Amino acid sequence: MDTYGVGIFGYGFIGKVHAYAHDVMKYYYQPLPLPTRLVGVCTSSPETAQAARSHGGFEMGTSDPDELLARDDIHIVHICTPNDSHAPLVLDSLRAGKAVYCDKPLCLSGGEALDILQGLRENPAPNQMTFHNRFVPATMRAKRIMDSGALGRVFHYRAQYLHAGYIDADRPMSWRLDADRSGGGALYDLGAHVIDLMRWLAGEIRLVRADLPTMIPDRPRSKGSGERVPVEVDDLALLSVRTDDAYGLIEASRLATGSNDALRFEIHGEKGALRFDSEEPSWLHYYDVDRAGGELGGEGGYTKIECVQRYPSPAGWPGPKFAPGWLRFHVACLHEFLSAMAEGRPAEPGIIDGARTQMVLEAARQSALTGVETEVAEVEAAAP
Repeated sequence: MDTYGVGIFGYGFIGKVHAYAHDVMKYYYQPLPLPTRLVGVCTSSPETAQAARSHGGFEMGTSDPDELLARDDIHIVHICTPNDSHAPLVLDSLRAGKAVYCDKPLCLSGGEALDILQGLRENPAPNQMTFHNRFVPATMRAKRIMDSGALGRVFHYRAQYLHAGYIDADRPMSWRLDADRSGGGALYDLGAHVIDLMRWLAGEIRLVRADLPTMIPDRPRSKGSGERVPVEVDDLALLSVRTDDAYGLIEASRLATGSNDALRFEIHGEKGALRFDSEEPSWLHYYDVDRAGGELGGEGGYTKIECVQRYPSPAGWPGPKFAPGWLRFHVACLHEFLSAMAEGRPAEPGIIDGARTQMVLEAARQSALTGVETEVAEVEAAAP
């Protein structure tokens, strides 16, 4: 196939990010793993569909998902819609024989995640989750250090994903604050990302104890409305987790005053430690126990490792010395998917990773309801 046609469901903020990644891929990677073109976009109304078609340079726009899926010239679909539509769109896309690239979270519940895995068994197709934080050069370096055993046995970690966008109590309701459409608040919106990242770095999460408070209990029904309605999702997610060998603390907040897009972690092991802050994305901090000691402390202390844009080949432009940015991580994430398709191998993180993360979200919700530590359900038996 000379060119792979792309269809995108949803063209809000994240839909535009996905379209952007296709448009600029050629600048960052030579050669391209697969040539693509933006064929179709599907939004909630004919008016927004035509506006999206024009803005993104798509060949067609529609408000009917079936119309997009019926096109033979669309081979890859992106799921960039509100969370409640993820499961049906993923399943319909698999049945239509499309490769699927799905934004987080995978779906609303553990049950839906199992349905998706069943659909993937029945309709095998290339698939990947948009967990773009795995594609920051510094987190890629952290993964390499972890896999090398340089930290030894991991004792514990703490990880945070902090936003401040909801501190205004007069910010109106939206689908993200609707429990039926979003599935959860900060937990689903931000927690999905940091949970996947820590699963990848420090191992599968087996047990969760969670608190999911709603700090601002009501908001205006719409912009400018005098009517306030209850908020039924969390503003803040506080998780105490256990892996097979270690303990962890995970925090996701939409009320972290002073933060912009702050994803942070510290991992402490018997031989060393790592720490990272996405608001200083060029650097990974590494502590090596063997460098400390002696009368004056040796060379103890954290080493600041420059990571900048040190992506593996064929990434070239604009060069490794420049500071990376949030959009760049999305381009690298999509490049992994297209490369996996070109090479005929499973992409990582795949839908299976989305399902594993979904089970942690599910366990956190159950723990918050019951007040007790909850076991994370495994998905291996359902995996394709």
